Amino acid sequence: MRNLAALMNGDNTQKLDLETFAIGAMFDQVLDAANLRLGPMTANRYRLERDLEGGGRGRRGLGIQVFDIHTGKARPTTTLSGGETFIAALALALGLADAVESASGKIKLDTIFIDEGFGSLDTESGSGTLEQVLQALSSLVSQNRAVGLISHVPLVQEAIPNGFYVRKHLAGSTVETRGEV
Repeated sequence: MRNLAALMNGDNTQKLDLETFAIGAMFDQVLDAANLRLGPMTANRYRLERDLEGGGRGRRGLGIQVFDIHTGKARPTTTLSGGETFIAALALALGLADAVESASGKIKLDTIFIDEGFGSLDTESGSGTLEQVLQALSSLVSQNRAVGLISHVPLVQEAIPNGFYVRKHLAGSTVETRGEV
């Protein structure tokens, strides 16, 4: 019994307690789902994976690192650019929603709101990351999910046929309809 208790409390080769091990297994499912979303938005350059070594203040084995296909190496997520960080966070949010839905057939997460982040994406001649992200979000809409975007980026506003403009005035704000709502 003592040996079993020691194993469950982290006295094992991986130095993981049972709770961290179980959370890690669920976290792997979220990362797998996130990578299905991340691939198309990064031309399959990046893959998120669990940092099993980990360190710092968090629990060992519950960190995230990014595997870069171009270099063939994993690196900390802090090395991603602003746009890449936005894409990774979006992929994680979508992956979490997918994992929750697959774990419970009763829960349907069919609406997502994204507030900014688009300004950090490159827009080079229709093949930039902005276009890839918009295509991924359009794919969500075609799967009967509602996607609400809050953006000040003109290219994002042009790509979305329906929407609103919120105009600030000294006496308050007004809402103007744009396109078919």
